[in-house]
Amino acid sequence: MILRHTSCRKAVAGLNAPVFQHSGHKTTEELSHGGGRGSSTLASRPPRPAGGGGATTLPFVSPYASISESQKLKKRQERDFLVSILETSVTKRDAKAYMNRFVPFLERKWTTGFKQRTTQQTHVKGRSSALDPAATPAASLKTSDVDTGLTQQGPKSEQDLTIQEPLFVALVKFRAPESVNDTTFDGVAKTLTQLKKLGLVSIVVVDCESDAQDDVTRRKMATVQARRMATAIDNYDAPGARVIDPPITIAEQDDQPTSHFISRDLFIGNPNELMTALQDDLIPIIPSLGYTVDTCVRKPVDVNDVILALTRQLSGLQFVQIPDDEFPMTKILRAAEVYRIIVLDPLGGIPAKNRATGRHLFLNLEHEFPEVQADLEACADQGTPSERADKARHLENAKLARDALSLLPPTSSAVITTPQEAARERRPEDNVIDLALVGTRRGQNPLIHSLLTDKPIQSSSLPTERFTPITSSTGTSQIGSLTTLAKRGMPLTIFPNPKTTAWKPPQPGQSSLNLTDPCIDLPWLVHLIEDSFGRKLDVEHYLQRINGNLAGIIIAGEYEGGALLTWEMPPGTSDPGRRVPYLDKFAVLRKSQGAGGVADIVFNAMVRDCLPGGVCWRSRKDNPVNKWYFERSRGTLKLRDMNWTMFWTTPKLALDEGRFRDYEAVCRGIEPSWADKKHIVD
Repeated sequence: MILRHTSCRKAVAGLNAPVFQHSGHKTTEELSHGGGRGSSTLASRPPRPAGGGGATTLPFVSPYASISESQKLKKRQERDFLVSILETSVTKRDAKAYMNRFVPFLERKWTTGFKQRTTQQTHVKGRSSALDPAATPAASLKTSDVDTGLTQQGPKSEQDLTIQEPLFVALVKFRAPESVNDTTFDGVAKTLTQLKKLGLVSIVVVDCESDAQDDVTRRKMATVQARRMATAIDNYDAPGARVIDPPITIAEQDDQPTSHFISRDLFIGNPNELMTALQDDLIPIIPSLGYTVDTCVRKPVDVNDVILALTRQLSGLQFVQIPDDEFPMTKILRAAEVYRIIVLDPLGGIPAKNRATGRHLFLNLEHEFPEVQADLEACADQGTPSERADKARHLENAKLARDALSLLPPTSSAVITTPQEAARERRPEDNVIDLALVGTRRGQNPLIHSLLTDKPIQSSSLPTERFTPITSSTGTSQIGSLTTLAKRGMPLTIFPNPKTTAWKPPQPGQSSLNLTDPCIDLPWLVHLIEDSFGRKLDVEHYLQRINGNLAGIIIAGEYEGGALLTWEMPPGTSDPGRRVPYLDKFAVLRKSQGAGGVADIVFNAMVRDCLPGGVCWRSRKDNPVNKWYFERSRGTLKLRDMNWTMFWTTPKLALDEGRFRDYEAVCRGIEPSWADKKHIVD
């Protein structure tokens, strides 16, 4: 058995076989001992003395050696990674959406990586066989090593920089990393490594807070924290990260108005190192610094502007004068899709005054950003200087999410959380499940959970009773998560507008809203209902049934979701004060079900803005959506002798027997309006 030295040098690293020149070819000594006599094992062969003839003695490693500590650590990390995925409450629809988006890319990535490794090995083997046979082994080793090093360190061509399309990227803003302890810092690094294994590669921009006024001190601090981040990531996946020279160029200031849609102040001037790191499957770490366009002086820049500049470039929206020779690089950059904006801020998610958790768990920027901005700016002059500064930072994070997502597809989202929650992993004490936290577990990581489900770690439409105070990682008591999942979302149209006209039962002789009013697009509404339920609606019968009883209608986006609510009179009475608020239709287009938070947006508007006093509805007992209804209702009742379950959000309804009987009578007496007449079975 003869082994070629160059191509299989790693394979024989554990063999005590010296290298020498034989018959004009570089070979290892034949695994025999004593000419034509019988062969012997490697263990019985005496070791060859070192020195002389350029021989190299390789150390012997027993194949029965125990597993090393590094291998144990790697297996433990892989186990923790799998546990973090299994702990995520992923539905069948969530899993399908994730796999359709990320699995094809991961398969191409793994296949490409295998082909590249095979090509490199073949290339090295071919070059080694072409070497001069008269060359000494030492010279051949030296020449091979030098050539390989030069090949790896040389500049890459345009073809080498090509990446698999699409490459999913997360832009991470890490504020005040110097204030984060080493344990949390390592946890953040571990989470970013796990995200990369799941198909989402991060680009981290560190933003240090320094009281120093001079730029030199601020530059040094930013560089130190960037290297600290790269070292922490390398501890879990070496090489896993690379600190790159800031690709940001600071343009000359002018008096023209600025906008996040244009690249007038900051832009990506030198993307080569950034794309090389992404092509090498590394996490780029960028200090929040930039170079002036005229003097190339490195200066600190605003981290929010850096994130927006990267978003514009990766989205193909950087409209600046680019030299002709850099066009291929620009085209390569556009092969990356910014799928997530991540803000790691010690302050956590966006605060909210009218939420049980004190935070926006889900933020529909299209509809709720004006409210967030008004709340934070209204308190700008109140409180201590520290509190005012915190509110200003919250507003900056909200504006960053709004501006960045306005440049991205609707499927992109932003996660604003604390480093402590981003570093969260399941601990032994988390084995006890708190049954009060419906649909949640304490050990879930919000970054991994949002990637797999595209949902917040806790639903924003849960009633207050579903949230239980827990102890955070900092030792303080909190209700729910400190993480905000923000989406560009969609506009919300409500008739009548509850901010100007409260939803109240109609009085005798008072005109009420009707579905045939010009403000309502009846054909689109009928399409929404039929697509959501998968059944044909008897429109004429339905209009007659709700005529004069319509309380209001909620429309999300372009009729992507909606709710129709009525005031129903209990049987045997004509007292308008006993009318029951009833959710007659709750519909979401099938293409939008389980994604984008459409259902939560509509439900939140119903229970918070339109009917905060409570509402009831019914659903078939075998309806798969009932789990979602159970979590968001304050009570349920399975109606006897009928295939219906009644739900309600009215507080303390069970204590009011008369009101409760009215609710039950209404849910029993509503006549369905389906054209297929299958409601007779119910």
